[in-house]
Amino acid sequence: MKLLIMGAPGAGKGTQATALAERYGVPAISTGDIFRYNIKNQTPLGVKVKAIIDAGEYVPDDVTEEIVASRLAEPDCEQGFLLDGFPRTMHQVHFLDRYLAERSAPLDAVVSLMVQPEALVQRLLARAEIEGRADDNEDTIRRRMEVYAGQTAPLLFHYENKGLLVDVDGTGTVDEVRQRMFDLVDAHVKA
Repeated sequence: MKLLIMGAPGAGKGTQATALAERYGVPAISTGDIFRYNIKNQTPLGVKVKAIIDAGEYVPDDVTEEIVASRLAEPDCEQGFLLDGFPRTMHQVHFLDRYLAERSAPLDAVVSLMVQPEALVQRLLARAEIEGRADDNEDTIRRRMEVYAGQTAPLLFHYENKGLLVDVDGTGTVDEVRQRMFDLVDAHVKA
């Protein structure tokens, strides 16, 4: 299984990504985790990424694509993978499409966790309070939602046009969302 999972901040993407990867026996690959690992271990890549992030910039597409290609080339990805946090731009989408086409390994599905924006704001405000994130105020959270929606709409449209998009209602308990997601992905893959 070759899968992507997408969802706005607070949609439960990280939680559901782990479950989805376990269900299909594939590694969950989070670009954020890869960046944090490299930064923590001060690898050459980590030093480069940290300097970019510290300057308040986004990690450029070519750097992110290089990291993902390197990770997908590892032996545990031969039978599939679940990408979380990649692709985030149309440049990255086209890179991934080319990368997979060269290996005759197309995506099976793109899971999109859908949650109403107001519910996401409330989830993130509650999480910020629990985790003591003073910088996660309502204005910041709403701005992140706008940025996510603007950046992600073309990606979702691309995958919908390719017949890969699986929209999952992300409201309810973790278990309810998980079961809904499993049912929809299973049905999509069998179709």
